[in-house]
Amino acid sequence: MIRVLVAEDHAIVREGIKQLIGMARDLEVVGEASNGEQLLETLRKVECDVVLLDISMPGVNGLEAIPRIRALLRPPAILVLSMHDEAQMAARALKIGAAGYATKDSDPALLIAAIRKVASGGRYIDPELADRMVFEVGLTDSRPPHVQLSEREFSVFERLVRGEGVNDIALHLAVSNKTVSTHKARLMQKLGLQSVADLVRYAMEHKLL
Repeated sequence: MIRVLVAEDHAIVREGIKQLIGMARDLEVVGEASNGEQLLETLRKVECDVVLLDISMPGVNGLEAIPRIRALLRPPAILVLSMHDEAQMAARALKIGAAGYATKDSDPALLIAAIRKVASGGRYIDPELADRMVFEVGLTDSRPPHVQLSEREFSVFERLVRGEGVNDIALHLAVSNKTVSTHKARLMQKLGLQSVADLVRYAMEHKLL
């Protein structure tokens, strides 16, 4: 039996996923979480084979949670399930330790197959994203500016476009306000933007929000 932990902040989506998994004879949901902190706490208590991980969660988001999950003594495979069908986002998640990346509009049968594949040690990429990753991620001149951001800069970027202030971001990331301000200045420079409003527009244009 493949044990799955579902980390998703929307209760309706989470229940739908649990029902879908429950229809497969070889899968069972052994835990759930609505935010990153709850996910990490649950993983200390519950053993699982696969974490089905939403990227856009409050608190510790999915991308921030991946390296923390990977650092566990016996880390489960991580299958990202995201509303973002952006090749750069998928590449970033896979680079930092996810075993697979599926989108929320995936065919239910494909999602079940993806869970089985990563549980057995394989890797999975949404078929529609796979071709785009080859052509978009691999070609330097076509890569969008946000690819240049470090993992910490990207975390700050995500939180800024969600409306969090410097103080809140510093609290969540356990760093000083000055450090967050430095990251903010650097990411603004890398993206060639001047304001948070510009960041929000950029995020929407690149399907990062």
